[in-house]
Amino acid sequence: METRYNLKSPAVKRLMKEAAELKDPTDHYHAQPLEDNLFEWHFTVRGPPDSDFDGGVYHGRIVLPPEYPMKPPSIILLTANGRFEVGKKICLSISGHHPETWQPSWSIRTALLAIIGFMPTKGEGAIGSLDYTPEERRALAKKSQDFCCEGCGSTMKDVLLPLKSGSDSSKADQEAKELARQISFKAEVNSSGKTIAESDLNHSFSLNDLQDNIPTTFQDATASTSYGVQNPSGASLQQPVQPVAKNTSMSPRQRRAQQQSQRRSSTSPDVIQGQQPRDNHTDHGGSAVLIVILTLALAALIFRRIYLANEYIFDFEL
Repeated sequence: METRYNLKSPAVKRLMKEAAELKDPTDHYHAQPLEDNLFEWHFTVRGPPDSDFDGGVYHGRIVLPPEYPMKPPSIILLTANGRFEVGKKICLSISGHHPETWQPSWSIRTALLAIIGFMPTKGEGAIGSLDYTPEERRALAKKSQDFCCEGCGSTMKDVLLPLKSGSDSSKADQEAKELARQISFKAEVNSSGKTIAESDLNHSFSLNDLQDNIPTTFQDATASTSYGVQNPSGASLQQPVQPVAKNTSMSPRQRRAQQQSQRRSSTSPDVIQGQQPRDNHTDHGGSAVLIVILTLALAALIFRRIYLANEYIFDFEL
């Protein structure tokens, strides 16, 4: 099989390493790739003890993507069990239905332990899940021992080691339960993380709106102060600035409305009319002075030209 695949591929390296680690079966699980396809594995798991699946041995397929371990595998059960549908990709936090919860550090062994740990849990309408009665699941558990896989030729009676009652067996069961609990908890955290992210995003929008309003408020306060200096009688123009500086509990929309009212009051017709005559008078006075200066300069030039011409004629006659 090594000559058929690119040994430099991260997925091929990872799968060959895992195949070597899972070569020997245990009393709880076993998995190996097919002889002609490294990216399709067949696995066998024992039903968790003290559950409706106690005594059952269940067989299935694991289909791995070329991007493994960066993307999760797809898990398909082939043995009737009453918890997962047969021949359909099941929905678990560690399967291809939830790539957002998958971690590249997880392995096929992690997936096997997760399957064992998730079997006693409720389906809750997930894709590929079933909710059979406890009696039906126990009956399927006994029947599962007679299953034989046509794809890999495995028989459930001898694929796993005999179940031991020692500490290693109980340790594997406890590890499967703990792993299922951690994976389920992580999925809940990720699903609620979207809400947290959205609330943080909305909070940042509120801060941006507040920051956008600060320069405008400062400009309005400066403009109102300048009007107060130019027009001593317009002291009321400085009053709208005080509520903006003191009231910090107003929403951005209320601040915008108040700023617009301030702009309208600061650019009212009374203020404009009071300023226009003074500005127009100043402009007209400056223009008149400039015209007088230019006229005098032009007259001086003409007078000098006439004087020089007469002096030249006088010298020529002499």
